[in-house]
Amino acid sequence: MISANGWSRRGLLAGASILTAAGTAAAKEDRLTEGVVILIDSNEPYVMGHAISYSANLAKHFADKGAKMLIEVVANGKGIDIFRADKTPLIEPLATLRQSLPSLSYSMCASSKAIAEAKEQVSIPLIAGANLVPFGIGRVVDLQLKGWAYIHA
Repeated sequence: MISANGWSRRGLLAGASILTAAGTAAAKEDRLTEGVVILIDSNEPYVMGHAISYSANLAKHFADKGAKMLIEVVANGKGIDIFRADKTPLIEPLATLRQSLPSLSYSMCASSKAIAEAKEQVSIPLIAGANLVPFGIGRVVDLQLKGWAYIHA
């Protein structure tokens, strides 16, 4: 049925849907993400260094805006070396960064750890403050589904 002003009920509903969707999209663009997850899957020292500098730079960037940002660095595959107490070349910078940023956490893939332990026939010690998650990539996806931003180091 067409109303006196030329709009059909269907047209009004479609227009309202478009306006509502546009408003929702704008709201999503304006909202601050809850956190940032940084995936590291390489044991190259420069890549590990990038993950650390990304963490520090992101924390400073959001602090300058008056916002607190949760940051989690997830190590997967060969990247687990970053949180291995017996192999990481960054034990001091990691400890210092974690002390200065209480909203920063470190997670190691338990599956990758088990594979490395079986291959090397050793028990892998974690650096202080690092936690195990069942699957590194699963942790990344879980956080993305909660609205976290994703960065690959």
